[in-house]
Amino acid sequence: MTLRLGRRQFLMGSSALAAAAAFGAGPAWAQAGLRQFFWGGQARADRTYGVNDLFAASEGGAQVDSSFLGWGDYWPKLATETAGGNAPDIIQMDYRYIVEYAKRGAIAPLDDYVGGALKLDGFDEDQLEGGKVDGKLYGVSLGANSVAQLVNLAAFEEAGVEPPNRDTTYDDIRAMGEAFKAANIRGGMKVISDGSGSEPMLDNWLRQKGLALYTADGKLGFGAEEMTEWFTLWNGFRTDGICVTAEDQALDTNGPLETTMVVLGKAAMMPSNSNQLVAFQTLVQDELTITNYPRIAAGVGGGHYRKPSMFFSVGGSSANKELAAQYLSFFVNDLEAAKILGVERGIPCIGTVRETIAPELNAQDQIALDFVANLGDLLGPLPPPPPAAAGEIDISLLRTLSQEVAFGARSAEDAGQYFVTEATAILERQA
Repeated sequence: MTLRLGRRQFLMGSSALAAAAAFGAGPAWAQAGLRQFFWGGQARADRTYGVNDLFAASEGGAQVDSSFLGWGDYWPKLATETAGGNAPDIIQMDYRYIVEYAKRGAIAPLDDYVGGALKLDGFDEDQLEGGKVDGKLYGVSLGANSVAQLVNLAAFEEAGVEPPNRDTTYDDIRAMGEAFKAANIRGGMKVISDGSGSEPMLDNWLRQKGLALYTADGKLGFGAEEMTEWFTLWNGFRTDGICVTAEDQALDTNGPLETTMVVLGKAAMMPSNSNQLVAFQTLVQDELTITNYPRIAAGVGGGHYRKPSMFFSVGGSSANKELAAQYLSFFVNDLEAAKILGVERGIPCIGTVRETIAPELNAQDQIALDFVANLGDLLGPLPPPPPAAAGEIDISLLRTLSQEVAFGARSAEDAGQYFVTEATAILERQA
């Protein structure tokens, strides 16, 4: 299923969401069943549809009308539907946006259903807390995950380079990149994609420096000096042929996985998430694995954290909230559903569910489970949820500036200062 929305349409959708919150959304549309919307690819969709069939056949269950889009197209579409008061009953929600959607009433608090339609016995407490806004539960975590580096093992073997491991630094990446250049495999494949526009990679790099992307009170946790250093790092990688070219990176639309640098064969590794290994492996014949993001220096850790990979929330305008809560309960508790889902959305948050699926995991699933469970000194605390404007800063500022630097339209210094000035202004307007 495909939908393309341009930047103007995205901004219109975001504005409409704000307007709906200010003036009251349109009517809730009662349905005989449930309507569900999520981001992801076909592999995720197949698993979700399998669980939906189980739910429909369960006692008190109902039919679920489900649809999906890639990440980049998902949020404009969701904003538009929410603004019109016709949000899906079941909404896949991200940690980045849960505060914004909760504060605008676009998703509903679930506390009244806990212990009734929504059973959360034995749920990991940190994952439960991750779905709360101002003390109320707005999202049920579908799994724990961590950011990760996707690695094409076959490409590294072909280049005669040892693949990255948990001790790999950014300096090591440079050395690997030089070796890839010398090997000149697959028409000039680079060792890594351009991570300058990756918010999770920037966040990880900042955390290793003892800084934060955002503070608990919704402000930037770093300054222009760090942002300039970040753009300069990737400018050097790009200029020296360590990471992919600006033209190649522009092919990644931040939507379908098919447009990413590893799937296109442009790079041997790229930033990803632990739960995405399963989906990427279905698209690539080469053997893939995951490892941590590079360390900024030997022995420096703390950049990673275990976060809710995503949530299911209930639409604020839904006329079927209790039934939707029942579905959420089924999705995270039912053992047959768990066998279908595996760890594609992250490591299950209930111990009995983890124990049930562990013996049945395939190689990629087991890698993801082991990675999240064994982060060791790489692991730091879960940061507070990003402020409501974080999505705008990521999409309209970080990614735009990273491309402008990559194509030579701005210097790293200019982009670093501009980012901090504009991001601060966006946060102040939002506040």
